[in-house]
Amino acid sequence: MTTRVILLITVFFLSFNLYSQKGEIPSVDIQTIYGESYDTNEISNDGKPVILSFWATWCKPCIKELSAFQEVYSDWQEETGVKVVAVSIDNARSTSKVLPMVKGNGWEFKVLLDPNGNFKRAMGVNTIPHTFLLNGDREVVWQHTSYSEGSEYQLIEKVRKLTRGESLD
Repeated sequence: MTTRVILLITVFFLSFNLYSQKGEIPSVDIQTIYGESYDTNEISNDGKPVILSFWATWCKPCIKELSAFQEVYSDWQEETGVKVVAVSIDNARSTSKVLPMVKGNGWEFKVLLDPNGNFKRAMGVNTIPHTFLLNGDREVVWQHTSYSEGSEYQLIEKVRKLTRGESLD
């Protein structure tokens, strides 16, 4: 391949990846945990931040992260108004496990299903857990993959900065 072709291919993939990292989240049709159609354009929080977390029932770090969110969720909501939306990437065969897991863990945040992986691909998610922080305009302002105990405190600090209008750097 010529250098020009390689350069064009590189620019294309970088542009795609930057869109999914820094742009407004894309509109994709997915489902609620009750099987109803849901457009990701509906993910919003009246101008307040949204934590968007991609996970699966077979992913132990994902479950630990979402359970950690649940432990502090009401406090976070009271302090910052943040909303958590968890998107399961379980395939069509395993989506039946999602609702019992949500109920069994007492997760009180919105949980959506992306059984075909369309939203996951549109957001550039390759590894889970993959957590995005959206500002009040639904733009990705920060993201993180993996989970380690206590990383939820780093996330809430980012949310606090965002709600105060401070830089996240």
